[in-house]
Amino acid sequence: MGDLAFGDRTDFENAERGLVASLSPGVVRDAGGRVVWDNDVFEFLDGPCPETVNPSLWRQSQLCAKQGLFEVTDGVYQVRGLDLSNMTLVEGDRGVIVIDPLVSVETAAAALALYREQRGDWPVTGLIYTHSHVDHFGGAEGVIEPGNPDRVPILAPAGFLENAVSENVYAGTAMARRGVYHTGVNLERSPEGMVGTGLGQTASSGRVSLVPPNKDIKRTGQDEVVDGVRIVFQLTPGTEAPAEMNFHFPERRALCLAENATHNLHNILTLRGALVRDARVWTRYLDEAITLFADGTDVAFASHHWPTWGRDNIVAYLSQQRDLYAYLHDQTLRLLNQGHTGIEIAEMIDLPPALAGAWHARGYYGSVSHNVKAIYQRYMGWFDGNPAHLWEHPPVEAAERYVECMGGASRVMALARDYTSHGDLRFAATLLNHVVFADPGNSDAKDALADVYERLGHGAENGTWRNFYLTGAEELRSGPKPLPTSIAGGMAAGLTVEQVFDSMAIRVNGPKARDEHLTIDWDFTDTGDRYRMTLSNGVLIHRRTERADEGAALTLTLSRPQLFALIAGGDTDGITSTGDAAALHRLLAVMDGAEPDFPIVTP
Repeated sequence: MGDLAFGDRTDFENAERGLVASLSPGVVRDAGGRVVWDNDVFEFLDGPCPETVNPSLWRQSQLCAKQGLFEVTDGVYQVRGLDLSNMTLVEGDRGVIVIDPLVSVETAAAALALYREQRGDWPVTGLIYTHSHVDHFGGAEGVIEPGNPDRVPILAPAGFLENAVSENVYAGTAMARRGVYHTGVNLERSPEGMVGTGLGQTASSGRVSLVPPNKDIKRTGQDEVVDGVRIVFQLTPGTEAPAEMNFHFPERRALCLAENATHNLHNILTLRGALVRDARVWTRYLDEAITLFADGTDVAFASHHWPTWGRDNIVAYLSQQRDLYAYLHDQTLRLLNQGHTGIEIAEMIDLPPALAGAWHARGYYGSVSHNVKAIYQRYMGWFDGNPAHLWEHPPVEAAERYVECMGGASRVMALARDYTSHGDLRFAATLLNHVVFADPGNSDAKDALADVYERLGHGAENGTWRNFYLTGAEELRSGPKPLPTSIAGGMAAGLTVEQVFDSMAIRVNGPKARDEHLTIDWDFTDTGDRYRMTLSNGVLIHRRTERADEGAALTLTLSRPQLFALIAGGDTDGITSTGDAAALHRLLAVMDGAEPDFPIVTP
């Protein structure tokens, strides 16, 4: 930490460059008056770094908390500090093209309003999703009408919708729970609590939407003109998201790097959960971006953080980002081929000095430790090859045995206190975790573990590590809180029929449904499509059919909007049926969290 150039103010100059106006107060509310975003609560970051925050993370949070409308270059603006991500606005012939409409409808609308106050009441004439994460599409209905009746061009990388749904809906409940820890959303905003995530401050808690794209970007080099603005695209699948793209504005000499190059080491596998990313192809796409666009670029901006200006600065920045992911990838593979496990390799790798000393390569969001383990996981899976780890007891059963072997809870807690006093907080947490799992009612063990987590959090340079530790400490002391927002619920209207049916399938309670056999046909009046759904052996299968086959217990005739109404609130108005109406009730009865009067898909 002592080798970092805290006196270098370049990032602060760039983060403040081009400020046009700030939202004052920096608060966004929903229609009912509930606060869904409050950037002013981070004003404590204006002061000196306290002992409860890592100085490097404090610096990063100071930068991320800068809020307002910024001019990036002629005709290109960004709204930063109104959500976890940035909204970029590119002025065209008739209106403005919006890039990445934030997490929530309310914050997106506020960002667009801030732009219009300063630049005029221009219509939105294009919308671009850089990739398939919710903080880059969730606010879509804040900038265009639901359902896109005006047919605004909406561009996204090929595979966007499939991957947006698979991440935010299929595993949405588990990810939302993990996301509470990841973003620290329930933590107090203070020097003792949440100071940011490293990628931004935190996520807003408003309404999430999804307006499906109507123009796929399918290849690198694809050239599109939106509202008179020429855009050249570079597909980058498998990098920060399964479906992602960079793109260049030749006439503006501006390059959008999506989330492939931000001012931190990013995640190969996020702590909130996701598919493991490919550090190898990430490296290659960054190198390709240099080759394709550097000579025609004066400013590079991304979906988080602040821009970089100047061709040489951009090349140096992208080269170091490229080398960062390449080094982690290649050295992890080198060491795993020598027989080391992911946990071991994570303790063995140090970045070269030039990378370790670069502010934009610091582990504020990803970390060397958990990224190395992710790379190992991508190639080798969860098993480290040690037979002792092949069939271990689950956490509670293992904890009970560990505590018994070490002489009981009192003895384990005494050992933990000793390790804590000697500064080995990592092993103290391991010991106390066994006590808490073996005896969830042991309040002394919970308090002791909470204290250790708090100390670990206050020392963490990584924003999400801090949030995980401090959220864990808070829940040990006070218990879990309800999830503050739903991602999956707000995305229902954007799903395809197949995705809706897939969402139903993963909620079938297999043991409960294993003796149930039924077939339901679904006829869609607006598209002419027909689907046959079959439940057997605890598995719900659906397929498209061309004609009405015999054997269905029930046939439902409806439109896609009626299907979504059924999902959103169990509304069956206008839906007609023939056959055994009880078949739908039998299906819903074997689905987790579903009753005949409740939605088919829930958050």
